[in-house]
Amino acid sequence: MMTILAGFDIGGTKCAVTVGKRMDHHEITLLGKVQFPTPKDPYQTITKLQSILEQLLLEQGGSLAAIGISCGGPLDSKQGIILSPPNLPGWDHIPIVTLIKERFGVPVGLQNDANACALAEWRWGAGVGTRNMIFLTFGTGMGAGLILDGKLYAGTNDMAGEIGHMRLEPTGPIGYGKPGSFEGFCSGGGIVQLGQMKAKEALAFGQPPSYCRSESQLASITAQQISEAAQLGDIAALEVFRTVGVQLGRGLSVLVDILNPELIVIGSIYARQRDLLEAHTLHELQREALPHALRVCRVVPSGLGEHVGDYASLSVAEYQVM
Repeated sequence: MMTILAGFDIGGTKCAVTVGKRMDHHEITLLGKVQFPTPKDPYQTITKLQSILEQLLLEQGGSLAAIGISCGGPLDSKQGIILSPPNLPGWDHIPIVTLIKERFGVPVGLQNDANACALAEWRWGAGVGTRNMIFLTFGTGMGAGLILDGKLYAGTNDMAGEIGHMRLEPTGPIGYGKPGSFEGFCSGGGIVQLGQMKAKEALAFGQPPSYCRSESQLASITAQQISEAAQLGDIAALEVFRTVGVQLGRGLSVLVDILNPELIVIGSIYARQRDLLEAHTLHELQREALPHALRVCRVVPSGLGEHVGDYASLSVAEYQVM
Protein backbone atom coordinates (compact mmCIF):
# COMPACT_ATOMS: atom_id res chain seq x y z
CA MET A 1 0.00 0.00 0.00
CA MET A 2 1.19 3.51 -0.87
CA THR A 3 2.66 5.51 2.05
CA ILE A 4 1.21 9.03 2.34
CA LEU A 5 2.63 12.11 4.04
CA ALA A 6 0.36 15.08 4.71
CA GLY A 7 1.10 18.72 5.36
CA PHE A 8 -0.78 21.72 6.76
CA ASP A 9 0.57 25.16 5.83
CA ILE A 10 -1.05 27.83 8.02
CA GLY A 11 -0.66 31.46 6.97
CA GLY A 12 -2.20 34.78 7.87
CA THR A 13 -4.23 35.02 4.65
CA LYS A 14 -4.41 31.45 3.35
CA CYS A 15 -3.92 27.86 4.37
CA ALA A 16 -3.04 24.80 2.33
CA VAL A 17 -3.35 21.05 2.73
CA THR A 18 -0.93 18.91 0.73
CA VAL A 19 -0.50 15.17 0.41
CA GLY A 20 2.48 13.38 -1.06
CA LYS A 21 3.51 9.84 -1.85
CA ARG A 22 6.68 8.75 -0.08
CA MET A 23 9.00 7.05 -2.56
CA ASP A 24 12.09 4.90 -2.24
CA HIS A 25 15.35 6.74 -1.49
CA HIS A 26 13.39 9.33 0.54
CA GLU A 27 11.94 11.04 -2.54
CA ILE A 28 8.36 12.31 -2.64
CA THR A 29 5.71 12.92 -5.27
CA LEU A 30 3.10 15.61 -4.68
CA LEU A 31 -0.35 14.06 -5.10
CA GLY A 32 -2.73 16.87 -4.22
CA LYS A 33 -3.10 20.34 -2.78
CA VAL A 34 -6.10 22.37 -1.60
CA GLN A 35 -5.89 26.05 -0.59
CA PHE A 36 -8.46 28.19 1.20
CA PRO A 37 -8.59 31.63 2.91
CA THR A 38 -7.65 31.42 6.59
CA PRO A 39 -10.77 31.68 8.79
CA LYS A 40 -10.56 34.08 11.73
CA ASP A 41 -11.28 31.37 14.29
CA PRO A 42 -8.33 28.99 14.88
CA TYR A 43 -10.50 25.99 15.74
CA GLN A 44 -12.60 26.51 12.63
CA THR A 45 -9.36 26.57 10.64
CA ILE A 46 -8.15 23.33 12.21
CA THR A 47 -11.48 21.62 11.55
CA LYS A 48 -11.33 22.66 7.90
CA LEU A 49 -7.74 21.45 7.53
CA GLN A 50 -8.72 18.08 8.95
CA SER A 51 -11.81 17.74 6.76
CA ILE A 52 -9.89 18.56 3.59
CA LEU A 53 -7.17 16.07 4.49
CA GLU A 54 -9.75 13.34 5.05
CA GLN A 55 -11.22 14.03 1.62
CA LEU A 56 -7.79 13.97 -0.04
CA LEU A 57 -7.00 10.66 1.67
CA LEU A 58 -10.25 9.18 0.39
CA GLU A 59 -9.39 10.30 -3.14
CA GLN A 60 -5.78 9.09 -3.09
CA GLY A 61 -6.00 5.97 -0.94
CA GLY A 62 -2.84 4.72 0.76
CA SER A 63 -1.70 4.66 4.37
CA LEU A 64 -1.11 7.95 6.19
CA ALA A 65 2.32 7.87 7.87
CA ALA A 66 2.63 11.36 9.40
CA ILE A 67 1.40 14.95 9.30
CA GLY A 68 3.57 18.07 9.29
CA ILE A 69 2.50 21.61 10.14
CA SER A 70 4.28 24.73 8.90
CA CYS A 71 3.28 28.00 10.57
CA GLY A 72 4.74 31.39 11.37
CA GLY A 73 6.21 31.71 14.85
CA PRO A 74 6.41 32.08 17.71
CA LEU A 75 5.58 28.49 18.53
CA ASP A 76 6.65 25.62 20.76
CA SER A 77 7.64 22.73 18.52
CA LYS A 78 8.33 20.37 21.44
CA GLN A 79 4.89 20.83 22.98
CA GLY A 80 3.18 21.32 19.61
CA ILE A 81 1.64 24.67 20.50
CA ILE A 82 1.17 27.79 18.34
CA LEU A 83 1.97 30.87 20.46
CA SER A 84 0.27 34.05 19.23
CA PRO A 85 1.90 34.67 15.81
CA PRO A 86 1.51 38.33 14.77
CA ASN A 87 -0.04 37.31 11.43
CA LEU A 88 -2.61 35.02 13.13
CA PRO A 89 -4.65 37.10 15.59
CA GLY A 90 -6.47 34.92 18.11
CA TRP A 91 -4.10 31.96 17.80
CA ASP A 92 -3.08 32.11 21.45
CA HIS A 93 -1.53 28.91 22.82
CA ILE A 94 -3.35 26.60 20.40
CA PRO A 95 -2.39 22.92 21.07
CA ILE A 96 -2.59 22.07 17.39
CA VAL A 97 -0.43 18.92 17.43
CA THR A 98 -2.52 17.27 20.15
CA LEU A 99 -5.76 18.12 18.35
CA ILE A 100 -4.60 16.69 15.03
CA LYS A 101 -2.96 13.64 16.55
CA GLU A 102 -6.22 12.78 18.33
CA ARG A 103 -8.07 12.95 15.00
CA PHE A 104 -5.66 10.93 12.84
CA GLY A 105 -3.60 8.81 15.24
CA VAL A 106 -0.26 9.31 13.44
CA PRO A 107 2.94 11.26 14.31
CA VAL A 108 2.43 15.01 13.94
CA GLY A 109 5.16 17.67 13.87
CA LEU A 110 5.11 21.47 14.06
CA GLN A 111 7.80 23.87 12.79
CA ASN A 112 7.99 27.52 11.84
CA ASP A 113 7.96 28.23 8.13
CA ALA A 114 11.71 28.90 7.80
CA ASN A 115 12.57 25.59 9.50
CA ALA A 116 10.02 23.76 7.36
CA CYS A 117 11.51 25.20 4.16
CA ALA A 118 14.99 24.28 5.37
CA LEU A 119 13.87 20.69 5.88
CA ALA A 120 12.30 20.63 2.41
CA GLU A 121 15.47 21.90 0.71
CA TRP A 122 17.58 19.48 2.76
CA ARG A 123 15.50 16.41 1.94
CA TRP A 124 14.41 17.13 -1.64
CA GLY A 125 16.03 20.32 -2.92
CA ALA A 126 19.43 21.98 -3.17
CA GLY A 127 20.62 20.63 0.18
CA VAL A 128 20.32 16.90 -0.49
CA GLY A 129 23.38 15.10 0.88
CA THR A 130 24.59 17.95 3.11
CA ARG A 131 25.03 17.86 6.90
CA ASN A 132 25.43 21.59 7.59
CA MET A 133 23.03 23.75 5.60
CA ILE A 134 21.31 27.09 6.10
CA PHE A 135 18.11 28.14 4.33
CA LEU A 136 17.23 31.85 4.13
CA THR A 137 13.65 32.87 3.36
CA PHE A 138 14.41 36.34 1.84
CA GLY A 139 10.79 37.09 0.96
CA THR A 140 8.29 39.13 2.96
CA GLY A 141 10.78 38.78 5.80
CA MET A 142 14.26 37.39 6.39
CA GLY A 143 14.55 34.28 8.51
CA ALA A 144 16.76 31.20 8.58
CA GLY A 145 16.28 27.48 9.04
CA LEU A 146 19.38 25.65 10.29
CA ILE A 147 20.41 22.09 9.53
CA LEU A 148 23.45 21.43 11.74
CA ASP A 149 25.33 18.13 11.93
CA GLY A 150 22.54 16.39 10.04
CA LYS A 151 19.70 17.63 12.27
CA LEU A 152 17.27 20.52 12.35
CA TYR A 153 18.40 23.02 14.98
CA ALA A 154 15.56 25.10 16.40
CA GLY A 155 17.26 26.44 19.53
CA THR A 156 16.24 26.39 23.19
CA ASN A 157 12.75 27.77 22.58
CA ASP A 158 12.38 27.72 18.79
CA MET A 159 14.04 31.11 18.29
CA ALA A 160 17.16 29.93 16.44
CA GLY A 161 17.59 31.47 13.01
CA GLU A 162 15.94 34.84 13.65
CA ILE A 163 18.69 36.51 11.65
CA GLY A 164 16.39 39.21 10.29
CA HIS A 165 16.67 40.92 13.69
CA MET A 166 20.46 41.23 13.40
CA ARG A 167 21.59 44.83 12.94
CA LEU A 168 23.89 45.43 9.97
CA GLU A 169 24.00 49.25 10.03
CA PRO A 170 23.25 51.92 12.70
CA THR A 171 20.42 53.23 10.50
CA GLY A 172 18.61 52.13 7.39
CA PRO A 173 15.36 50.58 6.22
CA ILE A 174 13.26 49.04 8.97
CA GLY A 175 12.68 45.31 9.23
CA TYR A 176 11.72 43.18 12.22
CA GLY A 177 11.09 46.47 14.07
CA LYS A 178 14.74 47.53 13.84
CA PRO A 179 16.28 50.15 11.50
CA GLY A 180 19.35 48.88 9.67
CA SER A 181 18.52 45.23 10.30
CA PHE A 182 19.25 42.29 8.02
CA GLU A 183 15.51 42.06 7.29
CA GLY A 184 15.40 45.82 6.76
CA PHE A 185 17.86 45.54 3.89
CA CYS A 186 17.03 42.05 2.61
CA SER A 187 13.28 41.58 2.24
CA GLY A 188 10.50 42.69 -0.06
CA GLY A 189 9.60 45.52 2.30
CA GLY A 190 13.23 46.55 2.59
CA ILE A 191 13.61 46.78 -1.17
CA VAL A 192 10.56 49.05 -1.28
CA GLN A 193 12.00 51.30 1.45
CA LEU A 194 15.35 51.53 -0.30
CA GLY A 195 13.57 52.22 -3.59
CA GLN A 196 11.63 55.06 -1.99
CA MET A 197 14.82 56.55 -0.54
CA LYS A 198 16.60 56.42 -3.90
CA ALA A 199 13.55 57.82 -5.70
CA LYS A 200 13.37 60.81 -3.32
CA GLU A 201 17.04 61.56 -3.96
CA ALA A 202 16.61 61.29 -7.71
CA LEU A 203 13.45 63.41 -7.74
CA ALA A 204 15.23 66.14 -5.76
CA PHE A 205 17.79 66.33 -8.59
CA GLY A 206 15.10 66.35 -11.24
CA GLN A 207 16.03 62.87 -12.46
CA PRO A 208 13.06 60.66 -11.57
CA PRO A 209 13.66 56.91 -11.84
CA SER A 210 11.50 54.91 -14.24
CA TYR A 211 9.65 53.23 -11.37
CA CYS A 212 8.61 56.53 -9.74
CA ARG A 213 7.97 59.60 -11.89
CA SER A 214 6.62 61.90 -9.16
CA GLU A 215 6.38 62.22 -5.38
CA SER A 216 2.72 61.19 -5.57
CA GLN A 217 3.87 57.71 -6.64
CA LEU A 218 6.29 57.17 -3.75
CA ALA A 219 3.78 55.44 -1.48
CA SER A 220 2.70 52.98 -4.18
CA ILE A 221 6.16 51.72 -5.21
CA THR A 222 6.48 47.92 -5.20
CA ALA A 223 9.50 45.62 -5.10
CA GLN A 224 8.38 44.16 -8.42
CA GLN A 225 8.48 47.60 -10.07
CA ILE A 226 11.99 48.22 -8.76
CA SER A 227 13.12 44.79 -9.95
CA GLU A 228 11.73 45.36 -13.43
CA ALA A 229 13.36 48.80 -13.61
CA ALA A 230 16.71 47.35 -12.54
CA GLN A 231 16.46 44.67 -15.22
CA LEU A 232 16.04 47.47 -17.76
CA GLY A 233 19.10 49.34 -16.45
CA ASP A 234 17.51 52.07 -14.32
CA ILE A 235 20.36 53.63 -12.31
CA ALA A 236 18.41 54.17 -9.05
CA ALA A 237 16.93 50.67 -9.16
CA LEU A 238 20.35 49.12 -9.83
CA GLU A 239 21.72 51.01 -6.84
CA VAL A 240 18.94 49.55 -4.69
CA PHE A 241 19.94 46.03 -5.66
CA ARG A 242 23.62 46.82 -5.22
CA THR A 243 22.88 47.86 -1.63
CA VAL A 244 20.74 44.78 -1.02
CA GLY A 245 23.41 42.51 -2.47
CA VAL A 246 26.18 44.03 -0.37
CA GLN A 247 24.16 43.76 2.83
CA LEU A 248 23.15 40.20 1.98
CA GLY A 249 26.82 39.30 1.62
CA ARG A 250 27.59 40.98 4.94
CA GLY A 251 24.87 38.99 6.69
CA LEU A 252 26.01 35.75 5.07
CA SER A 253 29.57 36.35 6.26
CA VAL A 254 28.37 36.31 9.88
CA LEU A 255 26.61 32.99 9.29
CA VAL A 256 29.68 31.52 7.59
CA ASP A 257 32.01 32.63 10.38
CA ILE A 258 29.77 31.40 13.21
CA LEU A 259 28.18 28.23 11.81
CA ASN A 260 30.71 27.06 9.18
CA PRO A 261 28.06 25.64 6.80
CA GLU A 262 28.80 23.75 3.61
CA LEU A 263 25.79 25.23 1.84
CA ILE A 264 23.58 28.33 2.11
CA VAL A 265 20.33 28.10 0.17
CA ILE A 266 18.42 31.34 -0.44
CA GLY A 267 14.80 31.44 -1.55
CA SER A 268 12.27 33.81 -3.04
CA ILE A 269 13.78 37.17 -4.05
CA TYR A 270 17.37 35.92 -4.39
CA ALA A 271 16.25 33.04 -6.59
CA ARG A 272 14.24 35.42 -8.81
CA GLN A 273 16.79 38.26 -8.94
CA ARG A 274 20.02 36.30 -8.79
CA ASP A 275 21.52 38.15 -11.75
CA LEU A 276 21.07 41.47 -9.93
CA LEU A 277 22.34 40.30 -6.54
CA GLU A 278 24.86 37.49 -6.84
CA ALA A 279 27.98 39.42 -7.89
CA HIS A 280 27.55 42.04 -5.13
CA THR A 281 26.70 39.39 -2.55
CA LEU A 282 29.66 37.13 -3.29
CA HIS A 283 32.09 40.05 -3.47
CA GLU A 284 31.09 41.27 -0.01
CA LEU A 285 31.03 37.73 1.35
CA GLN A 286 34.59 37.13 0.15
CA ARG A 287 35.67 40.45 1.64
CA GLU A 288 34.14 39.79 5.06
CA ALA A 289 34.14 36.05 5.78
CA LEU A 290 37.00 33.92 7.07
CA PRO A 291 38.63 32.45 3.94
CA HIS A 292 39.09 28.98 5.43
CA ALA A 293 35.38 28.76 6.31
CA LEU A 294 34.21 30.30 3.05
CA ARG A 295 36.30 27.86 1.02
CA VAL A 296 33.98 24.98 1.95
CA CYS A 297 30.69 26.88 1.58
CA ARG A 298 28.54 27.35 -1.52
CA VAL A 299 25.71 29.87 -1.90
CA VAL A 300 22.87 28.76 -4.19
CA PRO A 301 19.24 29.65 -4.93
CA SER A 302 16.44 27.39 -3.74
CA GLY A 303 16.42 24.06 -5.55
CA LEU A 304 12.66 23.76 -5.13
CA GLY A 305 12.14 27.29 -6.40
CA GLU A 306 8.63 28.68 -6.15
CA HIS A 307 7.36 25.27 -5.00
CA VAL A 308 9.36 25.13 -1.76
CA GLY A 309 6.24 26.10 0.19
CA ASP A 310 4.34 23.13 -1.27
CA TYR A 311 6.91 20.74 0.16
CA ALA A 312 7.68 22.53 3.44
CA SER A 313 4.95 21.01 5.60
CA LEU A 314 5.44 17.61 3.95
CA SER A 315 9.10 17.73 4.99
CA VAL A 316 8.02 18.31 8.59
CA ALA A 317 5.89 15.18 8.32
CA GLU A 318 8.76 13.22 6.81
CA TYR A 319 11.07 14.39 9.62
CA GLN A 320 8.77 12.68 12.12
CA VAL A 321 9.36 9.24 10.59
CA MET A 322 12.98 9.46 9.43
